[in-house]
Amino acid sequence: MRVENIAAVLVTAELPSFARPGARLDVTVSSVGDARSLQGGTLTATALRGVDGRVVALAQGPLSLGGFGVGRAGNAVAVNHLTAGRVPGGGIVQVPAQATMPSGGQILLALREPDFVTARRLAESINADLGSGVAHPVDPATVALDVPAEYQGAVPDLMARIEPLPVEVDAPARVVINERTGTVVVGANVRIRAAAVAHGNLSVRISTRYDVSQPAPFSHRGDTVVVPDQRLEVDEGDMQLVALDEGATLQDVVRALNALGATPRDVIAIMQALKVAGALRAELVIL
Repeated sequence: MRVENIAAVLVTAELPSFARPGARLDVTVSSVGDARSLQGGTLTATALRGVDGRVVALAQGPLSLGGFGVGRAGNAVAVNHLTAGRVPGGGIVQVPAQATMPSGGQILLALREPDFVTARRLAESINADLGSGVAHPVDPATVALDVPAEYQGAVPDLMARIEPLPVEVDAPARVVINERTGTVVVGANVRIRAAAVAHGNLSVRISTRYDVSQPAPFSHRGDTVVVPDQRLEVDEGDMQLVALDEGATLQDVVRALNALGATPRDVIAIMQALKVAGALRAELVIL
């Protein structure tokens, strides 16, 4: 084997709950050495271990990078990352996951995103289906469910019954800004107080044109010289003032910003100014 065709890699996978021996896992392979590309590579049999050192799964198979790279004589073109890839279904679970279902008593339901309103709505939806007093919120991240007598010893049937229950999740009012890419995402619950937004652009353009100055024809005096012609132009765009009423919704904000002709980076500056002014009723998250 040629040494330069071998890469040292880190192999990881996520073991889902209640996984049984023989189940397939998607495996992620990342280079940890100086390999320039894993394109066309094959992962040899690799043991995946848990935090306790026990072998949980075995992984092997050809890599899928989702990109490619070509190059020769110092010239190279690469699409996507060539030092990380996946082996779809390349891992085989060897031992059962350490997870058991309770047989009765009380079940604690954990919310993925803690919220008081969502926890209360979840408890109300369960009580409307199973009976009053069966479920109650413990904290913003937990809802306690008392297993009814008819489901003692049959908790999976109970979970299958409450799983499709409709629950309206309380979405926080949030504005997410990524200044590096100029991306602005505004949540549907964003509200603003009465405010006025003025937006104007000031552009300064300096240009230099070189002209040639020549002496008169058949003249023995004077030299041909280059004369720079500098021009300075200042253009201030038409400033517009848009008033936003109390309790304006997302559509009102977007419509107003579009009326200003604001670019994504202008929107970022306007959102930050509204937050400082106390008119933006939302959490401002900057990535």
